[in-house]
Formats: sequence, C-alpha cells, structure tokens
Amino acid sequence: MTPTARPPYRRIAVEEAYAPAEVLDEYRKVLASGEADLGFVSLMGYFLGSDHPQPRGVIERITDLGERRIADMDATGIDMQILSLTSPGTQVLDVETAKWAAQLANDRIGEAVAAHPTRFAGLAAVGFEDAPSAIDELDRAVTQLGLKGLIANSHVKGQYLDHPRFFPILEKAADLGVPVYLHPQTLPGSAIRPWYEAGLDGAVWGFAAETGLHLLRMITSGLFDRLPNLKVVVGHLGEGVPYFLHRIDHMHAKQVASGRYEAIKPLQQRPSEYLKTHIWLTTSGMPWEPAISFARSVVGADRVMYAMDYPYQFVADEVADMDALPYPDDEKREFFEGIATRVFGL
Repeated sequence: MTPTARPPYRRIAVEEAYAPAEVLDEYRKVLASGEADLGFVSLMGYFLGSDHPQPRGVIERITDLGERRIADMDATGIDMQILSLTSPGTQVLDVETAKWAAQLANDRIGEAVAAHPTRFAGLAAVGFEDAPSAIDELDRAVTQLGLKGLIANSHVKGQYLDHPRFFPILEKAADLGVPVYLHPQTLPGSAIRPWYEAGLDGAVWGFAAETGLHLLRMITSGLFDRLPNLKVVVGHLGEGVPYFLHRIDHMHAKQVASGRYEAIKPLQQRPSEYLKTHIWLTTSGMPWEPAISFARSVVGADRVMYAMDYPYQFVADEVADMDALPYPDDEKREFFEGIATRVFGL
C-alpha cells in the first residue's frame, strides 16, 4: 500500500471501529449461550468464529490502538481516525455488562487519544438501557476523557432511539454539544430472517434497511423538533435515505393530512429538511463518486464528510480514489477535514 501525495488538507476518517478484547470475549459468551438473536449470530459469529483470512484480519486490527493501526493509517494516508466501539456495541449485553463495557471502551479510547492526540479522536459508548448511568458515563467521557460524541449502534434489543426511554440520553448529548453517530447493526428479532435466508442481512443491504428505518423514525417522531440542538451523523451516505427523500416528503404530507397513522404528526419541517439542519452523512463503505455526488447535491456539500469504515472495509486504493473526486480543492478540504472538525469539535 502506498499513500497518495500529501494533499493540502488532513484526511480525517470518522467511522473507524474499535473493540476491547474483553468486550469481544463477552460477545463470545453471548454466542455460546445459545440465546443470541439471529442477527448477532450472523454478524459476530462470522467474525469471531471463522478461520477465513478476512474476518481474522478484522479481529486482529479492531483490538489494536497503537502501532498496527497507525501503520495502516500511514500506509493509506489517513491523518486521523475517530474511534468508536464496534457494532453491536453494548446493545446486546445485559445492563450491568453494558455499563462495564462502555466504561472500558471509553477508557481505552481516551488513553489512545491521550497517547496520540494528532492521530485519534473518539466517541463515547454508553449502556442505553440504564439512562441515568448512561448520562453520567457520557458526561464523564466528554468532559473528563475528551471524547467527541456518542456512538449509538442502532436499536437496543428492538427499541429505537425515538422511544421516550432514550430521550434523556439524547438530551444530554445535545446539552453537551456533541453529535450522536447512528451506526448500523442487524435487524432485530424475526424481522431479519428473510434477509438472512438470502445472505442480505449484514453490510450488503440489511444494515441500510435497519439503520435507514432508525433514522426515519427519529425524524418522523418529531425528535428533532423536541431537541433542536441534537446533531446526528449517519454513515454509508445516509443508508439509502437520500435517494427516497422526494417520495418520503410526498407520502409523509399525505399521511399527516389524512390522519392515517396515530404516530404520524405534523413536523416543523419536511422530513428531507432535517438532513440539511440536524443530520450529517459520511461515506463509510461507500467510496463511489456517483453516490457521493448525488448525496451532496441533495443534502448539500457541507453535509457529507469522509469515513473509511476501518477495519471492515479497508481498501488500499480508496483514499487515492477519494482524493481524485471531481471537486475543487477547497471542497475536498471540507470533505476530508473541515466538516468533521466542526461537527465533532476537533
């Protein structure tokens, strides 16, 4: 791997996964229990139980916060990674184990940031099922460890962040001025089976279906109207949502007018407009110019920033391809550096 020539900007990758080895051991216990959700078995059973070089390589890299990770960054020209606890995060663990796992991940990321402040920043994990302790841990991670946001690995055992039980956690993030990064996991419960049977339950398509649903629930529930300072970042160019925005706006207006659904109430803006006021997109796993350019045209160039999705999608040529995007240098500086610097307060 050979990095491209040094450009006039820092390349910041904002969705880069980490997992303490101890948390992976907890995932193994969940798998061994025989009670794990099919989606978790499909996702982590592959990475933790396969002898194939690809999942082995991911696990070897994902636990490293030192020389190997930095060497990979140097080899591809990445100046900084924003680290976060990998999917499914704390969401599959019992309440007490989730609290412990979040604290451990935050401490390790905080140590890595302190050791390499120009190379790493980080997002905080919390145990979402216990809101008071989650609020305390988010506050500790941001104000004491210097972490720059909250990682939410999507649904919490089938419940989404528009549920009232999670409102105090999101309110705390808004009060702290830090974004929530909405990251995929597999569809919950029996909903995953048709996807799993076709081999479509993970990153190939199921992640987008699950997390796109989550993002739209947050929008149509009126969550952003109740928390006007809440900032959300979502990867994979918005999980397909930008492509449907015209239809979503049209159908949402008809549903509000007809009173068809009790849950669908008038919003202060059209659904599409929240992607221009409260939500930012990243290119994680989507280093494809036509899709990037389309997303920029729909939500604005100031709403789309770079992410690699390391180590899951670690491709040597990706950074060079992104350097070659047909945008002026000032826009590429924003894409790689400026937007991330502002949104995450780097």
